[in-house]
Amino acid sequence: MPADKDVDSKRMRRAIELARSARPSPNPPVGAVVLDREGVVVGEALHHRAGSEHAEVAALALAGEQARGGTLYVTLEPCNHEGKTPPCVDAVLKSGVKRVVLGCIDPNPHVTGGGAKRLREAGIEVEIGVLAAEARALVTPWSKHITSNLPYVSLKLALSLDGRIATRTGLSKWVTGPEARAKVQQLRAQHDAVAVGIGTAIADDPRLTVRDAALLGFASPPVRIVFDTRLRLPLRARIVETARAVPTWLCCGVDAPNEEERALKAAGCEVLRLPMTAEGRVDVGAALLELGARGVVSVFFEGGAELAGSLLAARLADELHAFVAPKLLGPRGRPGAVDWAGPERPGEAPSIFQPRWEVCGQDAYVHGPIRFPEKED
Repeated sequence: MPADKDVDSKRMRRAIELARSARPSPNPPVGAVVLDREGVVVGEALHHRAGSEHAEVAALALAGEQARGGTLYVTLEPCNHEGKTPPCVDAVLKSGVKRVVLGCIDPNPHVTGGGAKRLREAGIEVEIGVLAAEARALVTPWSKHITSNLPYVSLKLALSLDGRIATRTGLSKWVTGPEARAKVQQLRAQHDAVAVGIGTAIADDPRLTVRDAALLGFASPPVRIVFDTRLRLPLRARIVETARAVPTWLCCGVDAPNEEERALKAAGCEVLRLPMTAEGRVDVGAALLELGARGVVSVFFEGGAELAGSLLAARLADELHAFVAPKLLGPRGRPGAVDWAGPERPGEAPSIFQPRWEVCGQDAYVHGPIRFPEKED
């Protein structure tokens, strides 16, 4: 069947749409569509969970013999190595498709190009780069993790028009409205872990759960993480009381009290002792390395101001999600959303690259990848 760029874009767009519903972490989200030799869709699938059939294998299985002589569209290059499942390339070769269209090449430094090369060597026509930017965006967190061993870091801020996160009495529920909070629930569900600082954990007593199970799809609930240098988290905190139901990790300093550690462990929490900074806080960079080593591909940081400041000062944040409420909390409101020294010049300030603006109820929502300029001379 001759190539048609409009058809290729349409079918790849559908594969990307499927992939956006996938939650297979620590594997990348992938979607696939199969056309028969007449150009009719005969199979489509996504990679539901780690250890299950990959998207292209599942789509080809649905297509069966109708795939022979047809075209396979897949957002990410099929794997050519043995993992929890056999190489996807084997299934593609066995299916009898004549053409394979890829969104992007596998960024894994150990396998780059292996799948496409083997398909071509077998005589299959392979086209790479259809809707490449969208396909690469799907696997951005996984790509960072597989190449650096660090999780992808998303930072959320909820603030007033004058940049405050709480009133002068310390109340922060709620600065933003219900639509913004619903969006935060969606964002939590898209990450492997949700993290807050101990100040936020004590002041707000959050559950940090995804309350709508449908948002998780086939995924497990995100791990809840509290950065708690001295293990001050109370045993009565809701996050501790539910620690046996939802994985809960506490990142503390190397010299945190042993008695508190024993009590929190007995309640179901896992305690990670980590190096500390000169300021006496948990080293966020060291914490991210530890989380990455534990298979955490992406982390959603929700607060507070000190933790957000540490991430920005160390240039560790990859993406920003800011919700701005049309309210004024006044100069005596609690410190701003980010507690850090900040840049010397406006041109040195981190900013969202190609920001996307939306309206969430009465609130403004801006999000996108963070860029950190070099310091000006």
